[in-house]
Amino acid sequence: MDNAPKKVFVKTYGCQMNVYDSERMRDVLGPLGYAETAVPEDADLVILNTCHIREKAAEKVYSELGKIRRMKNDRAGKGAEMLIAVAGCVAQAEGEEIVRRSPAVDLVFGPQTYHRLPQLLAQRRASGKAVIETEFPAEDKFEGLNVSTVPRKSVAAFLTVQEGCDKFCSFCVVPYTRGAEFSRPVEQVLEEARRMASQGVKEVTLLGQNVNAYHGVDERGRSAGLAGLVAELSRIDGIERLRYTTSHPRDMTDDLIAAHAENTKLMPYLHLPVQSGSDTILKAMNRGHTAEFYLRLIRRIKSVKPDMALSGDFIVGFPGETEDDFESTLCLVREVGYASAYSFKYSSRPGTPAAESQMQVPEEVKSRRLQELQALIHSQQTSFNAAMVGRTLPVLLEKAGRDTGQLVGRSPYLQPVHLQAASALIGTIVDTHISGVGTNSLSGHYVRAAKHGESIP
Repeated sequence: MDNAPKKVFVKTYGCQMNVYDSERMRDVLGPLGYAETAVPEDADLVILNTCHIREKAAEKVYSELGKIRRMKNDRAGKGAEMLIAVAGCVAQAEGEEIVRRSPAVDLVFGPQTYHRLPQLLAQRRASGKAVIETEFPAEDKFEGLNVSTVPRKSVAAFLTVQEGCDKFCSFCVVPYTRGAEFSRPVEQVLEEARRMASQGVKEVTLLGQNVNAYHGVDERGRSAGLAGLVAELSRIDGIERLRYTTSHPRDMTDDLIAAHAENTKLMPYLHLPVQSGSDTILKAMNRGHTAEFYLRLIRRIKSVKPDMALSGDFIVGFPGETEDDFESTLCLVREVGYASAYSFKYSSRPGTPAAESQMQVPEEVKSRRLQELQALIHSQQTSFNAAMVGRTLPVLLEKAGRDTGQLVGRSPYLQPVHLQAASALIGTIVDTHISGVGTNSLSGHYVRAAKHGESIP
């Protein structure tokens, strides 16, 4: 094996799960002598970890590949090699098409096979030909991963506990790119969380396409749901905060709702996408629930956790959406009252049922509806943030801010908080009196160190 120092550049697109996957790719490349670089021109290996959710995702990847090909040619002119890899969901969806359109690409592999990167690199070097690996392997990709022992740059970290989706929403490619729902064994998750805690991580966000569908097997062979996993994680010394994303309304169980009231380490923030407030559109989306089911669920959650900050996802202009359907979405948003939300215009994904619909909504209509929805969501977010002024919140300080002596942290409700404090306090939770509101953040001043398990005023 060539142990000469090498450099890898990883560009990550899309969701937090891709961020986690990119970290694991760096971990498996470490023993091969690869160190991370922030300069792609200097890299021996460039990896694009792609996402297929956003509009024209594949075309953006091909555009980026054109730039990297020129870097590869420049390095070749200097007698240096650069390998190009396309990973993630676009790789899974496009497969051989990527190499056909971009012959400079050396590796194409999906999100289920990045643990095999060392073997794929060896295969590429031995054959001299592009390697394409987009099968869903039988083995557990998490089983052989060596989680980095290098101290983390942040006191907050992502931890994937569940992957894949069995819901088959008619607009979504995830079941085709990430595969069927799979939950990591409980002890495997706990072991990684303990490692994170030993590296100084204080807040862990559990990730999954349908994270609240988690059903991992414990050491005694029993199935544990997300509430049980959260309970086990909360017992780990050093882990002070727990979050999870993304959830599906159909998997929001009674014990998970109760956990939000009973477990002080589980933060009062919930991302629970609904996509539309119209039953007609929800049925066309194959969401498997109605608007009223979602609203009843929100009422139950708020009954046990009145201060819960709610977030959601919305798609406007889904095929067949009428003005009445859109108004139903606005009504649902008004009733729920979101602390934040993500909203998008519908864009077709090849291979999904909705892409074949003959009832596509005109682009100008989608744009108008999106603007109206985003204005409503923005007003709710502004009101939610303004309600924090005058309160004292426990803030986990994460890093230095832009201004001298400034630190940035997160409130329990996931809001960025800016305050003046000593850098030695990074990694601690401090009570912060909130005195100001920015566009998407809060500001305040340090009061004192927070006490573990203390209720939020």
